[in-house]
Amino acid sequence: MGKIRVAIAGVGNCASSLVQGVEYYKDAREDEFVPGLMHVNFGGYHIGDIEFVAAFDVDANKVGKDLSEAIFTKPNCTTKFHDVPELGVEVMMAQVHDGLGKYLKGIIPIDRTATPVEVSKVLEERNADLLVSYMPVGSYKASRYYAEECLKAGCGFINCIPEFIVSDRKWGKRFEEANIPCAGDDIKSQVGATILHRTIAKLLLDRGVKIEESYQLNIGGNTDFLNMLEEERLSSKRVSKTEAVASQVPYEIPLRIGPSDYVPFLKDNKICYISIKGRKFGDVPITIDVKLSVEDSPNSAGVVVDAIRAVKIALDRGIGGPLTSISAYCFKHPPVQMPDTEARRAVEEFIAGKRER
Repeated sequence: MGKIRVAIAGVGNCASSLVQGVEYYKDAREDEFVPGLMHVNFGGYHIGDIEFVAAFDVDANKVGKDLSEAIFTKPNCTTKFHDVPELGVEVMMAQVHDGLGKYLKGIIPIDRTATPVEVSKVLEERNADLLVSYMPVGSYKASRYYAEECLKAGCGFINCIPEFIVSDRKWGKRFEEANIPCAGDDIKSQVGATILHRTIAKLLLDRGVKIEESYQLNIGGNTDFLNMLEEERLSSKRVSKTEAVASQVPYEIPLRIGPSDYVPFLKDNKICYISIKGRKFGDVPITIDVKLSVEDSPNSAGVVVDAIRAVKIALDRGIGGPLTSISAYCFKHPPVQMPDTEARRAVEEFIAGKRER
């Protein structure tokens, strides 16, 4: 069915895992099990059909490098699981906007003499099908800038961070009126803290437990966690994570979810602590305490691969606006929340053409 021409905004750890994964599995057989993907062949598109055609960043140490080199440039610190050959895609200087918080400014150098490119023109020139936004948490202006540039260029948009664009009615309507598909907001991991928390909560409810309270605390050592030390940049992140779990519980409970600290030596390893308290038959208490340790960035890369292919299918079918099924399955703050099993079923219906979006 042809290639999927992808642009990346933000060449950090998540972009590194995505690019490595696409190269690592590009020759996978269609009957082969690939961890983290719904299907090797997703609606006619193989993971190997993804082709990177543009990349944008502001880090002076990454701008000007081939994408294959930039993804392994510090402060990136995620696991290297594949040697990526030169891709012929030079990382371009983007506008900074509010992409760097006060902590990131101390470790990410910016070449103030470099002239930022006009993203929409690059997307048009490279004939990009879609752009994946990996902006740092709290990038309110920068995230909306990339969404705007996609609208200008007629390019699909995937929002992997907790800035509410795809789930915002006004933005969603703009993408629908422009007949451009979008998916978001805030990517879920394959098996991450939020999906685990949601699953435990759903299990308790299905087994008749009255949930009374719960919390989820995350720590890690990548630049994402460093950036999130700035509490002012965290408001949408807490809302996104909290709503993802709260949507599974049909009544209000005390709930606290979100990043709690930055531990540099953990690098891209994220550690999560989940606690849920409730009452079962006889009003007897039950408590579940869970610790999850996982390499953070590869954990969402396969999910993004599926989202990319879903957006491309929508482009092929002439469907614009928020894609509710893939957004509910792959993102924490979608336009429409669904239980995960229902969301997966909806995506299968979308792939089969039985569901418009």
